[in-house]
Amino acid sequence: MALQPISELESALSHLPGFGRRSAARAALALVREPLRLLVPLAAALENARANVVACSRCGAFTVRGRDPCDTCTDPARDGRVVCVVEEPADIVSVEASGAFRGRYHALGGKLAPSRRSGPEKLRIDSLLERVESEDFEEVLLALSTDMEGDATALYLAELLRPLGVKVTRIAFGLPADSGIAYSDPLTLKRAINGRRDV
Repeated sequence: MALQPISELESALSHLPGFGRRSAARAALALVREPLRLLVPLAAALENARANVVACSRCGAFTVRGRDPCDTCTDPARDGRVVCVVEEPADIVSVEASGAFRGRYHALGGKLAPSRRSGPEKLRIDSLLERVESEDFEEVLLALSTDMEGDATALYLAELLRPLGVKVTRIAFGLPADSGIAYSDPLTLKRAINGRRDV
């Protein structure tokens, strides 16, 4: 029978992405087994993140307290003519890791999902429209997920953005790297074919 503090630790860890019940239990036991090497530094890092990581007031990306707007928003070397719209701040990290985009960002804070009561009022859409008007973007690149909710969000945003005189684009969809056609689902394959370009 697990002790209450260990059970609470397991429960907290199980809410993290990638942690199931068993992996959370293993992690909790490892933490309490080696408190000086694992538990104490983790607790300090968690407290530091809680106290110092905030959302950029302009783009919604993660930044540290005292650096708002964030470094990406204030970097003069970035292309101020295009803004990449993503669902979550973590998506900005992924796009940056690709090295393929050097413009500005805007995190919506989710996507339209009526089943979860996530409508336009819950997202950072108004601030996006204000930025498009005030920052003179020429292009808005929608880098949203390819599920039904991501598609609905992209269509909704396109309808709002086009009257502002800005070019609205969406990232291309296709086959993942090192993947074969035989392993692709029909929708991914259709999008890959429709999004083909010259070689």
